[in-house]
Formats: sequence, C-alpha cells, structure tokens
Amino acid sequence: MSGYLELRGITKKYGDKIAVSGLDLGVPKGRISGIIGPNGAGKSTTIRMIMNIIAPDSGQILFDNMPTTEAFKNSVGYLPEERGLYKKMTLEEVILYLGQLKDKSRKEIEPKIDPWLERMNLAPYRKRKVEELSKGMQQKLQFVTTLIHEPDIIILDELFSGLDPLNIELIKGVLLELRQSGRTILFSTHVMEQAEKLCDSICMIDGGKKVLDGTMSDIKGRYGTNSIHLEIAGDGSFLQALPGIEKVTNYTNYFEITLSDPSKSNDVLKAIADKVTVIRFERMEPSLYNIFIALAGHTTGIAGKGGGHE
Repeated sequence: MSGYLELRGITKKYGDKIAVSGLDLGVPKGRISGIIGPNGAGKSTTIRMIMNIIAPDSGQILFDNMPTTEAFKNSVGYLPEERGLYKKMTLEEVILYLGQLKDKSRKEIEPKIDPWLERMNLAPYRKRKVEELSKGMQQKLQFVTTLIHEPDIIILDELFSGLDPLNIELIKGVLLELRQSGRTILFSTHVMEQAEKLCDSICMIDGGKKVLDGTMSDIKGRYGTNSIHLEIAGDGSFLQALPGIEKVTNYTNYFEITLSDPSKSNDVLKAIADKVTVIRFERMEPSLYNIFIALAGHTTGIAGKGGGHE
C-alpha cells in the first residue's frame, strides 16, 4: 500500500494576494495529519492544489516520491469543503456512480454498499433519493462515497462541519480504524479541539504561511508546562486580574490559565483559593488552541470548541 504525500515549496497567488506561500509539508503513511488555521488561512487552497483542482504557481507535489498525475486521483478519497451530491439519485446510485468514477467496477462496489450504509446508520435509505436526507445524513453519505473505492490516501476538507456530536464520534471511530489499517489521512479544520484529539502531526497555517509543523507531542513539548487546568465553584471573572496569570481561556466547564512564571504556581493557587473553592488545579500541556493563538497573534476565525467554514 502506497501513501506518502509531500509538498515542496508550494505557492499560490490570486492577483496580488498570496493564498499559500512556500509551503513545505510531509504527510506520512499510516498517520492522521492535520492542516489547521483560521478561516482564509490557505487550508482549502492547499488541498485543492494537492487534488490538482488548481495548479500551484511554483513548487512540487509528490506522492511516493513521484510527481502526481491524473492516475493519482484514483488513489485518493477526497471530501471537498463544498459538499455536492446528485440529489435526484438514490443513495445506492450515487455510491455506484462515484465509485465507478474511481475506476472500480460495479461488481467490486456493490458488496461494500450495505456494510458502509449500516456503519453510517443509513441502511434504511438505500433506495431513497439523496434530497430526502437531512444535511448531516448527506454528509455521512458523501463520506461513504469518499471511501468506497478503498483509497490509499484520504483527504478531507472541514470534515466535521455541520455534524452533531454523535456523528462526529462515529466519523472519528472510522478514521482511527483507517489509520490502524495503514491508510494515510490528511484533513483540514479550524476547530482546534478536533485536530488535537485526532492528529498524530499538524501543520499550522496563518496568512498562507506555515507557522508550526510537527508531531502533536513535540509541538506541545516546545511550549512548556505553564498552563493550568482550573475548575472552581463560583465566578471566575477575577482570574485575569490576578498577579502571575498571563492569560485566561474560559471553556464551558473549566478554565485554562497561562502562568507568566510557572515557578509561582503555588502563589497563584493560594490567591484563587482565597476567593473561591478550588475543585481542580492541575498543571497541563498547553492546548492546541492556545498555542495557535500565541503564534497567530489574533483570534479572527479561530474556533476552540465550535465549527464553521473557511
């Protein structure tokens, strides 16, 4: 099974605007890699260049150390950000049609339809038209069409946008199984939480430029342990004003606080405990969200817990 994808110095301009600038990226076989960043960072442009939907102005895209050709597309399962299915077709017809476009025969595809529809909770709709499905169900169907030809490499652009939590977990389970089977997976997202949970390695892009690249553990290791997971009983609005606290990120059920001096953590804990009951105060690796905020220097378009489109 093949699967190593490499980008060397990829650049794309639209007039005077640089969408992607000199991007180098390696996507290892059998790993889940993420391209993350705010809306408009260049993630979708990068993926479209990989798929030869648009051509880079300069640089190379290699698959298993060879320049990509039209035949490369048959090795790829690609889910674009702009979803699109033939709404008057039945689910069965859409799967067969798109599978055959990937150079698979009807005989090869048919035995796989029922297992995939069962997995995605779509089996009762096999003979129904696509237009009868909800938006989330259509997205799961398109995910099936992306995988039906058993691609070596899977490229997913904003995969989780529009899915509810149960279906997000369903899709995550499939991706982890695909990684276990040796598939190469690359997905883009601006939702840091999803990337943090799934990716073996990440490439952060901001303004078309790579600002960080590496394995998740290496990246977090570079940013020390000056982050604290804090849970309290009461209002935490006072936290930002406390000496020793550089930054406060308020999540639904807890705070992530960044200390200006990690050696002063006991002083910070005492100051918080003087005001409220402390349920949890635990030193932790910085979240991917806060690492990106620190690097990008702004919050425009970045989502920590939610979703949206690039």
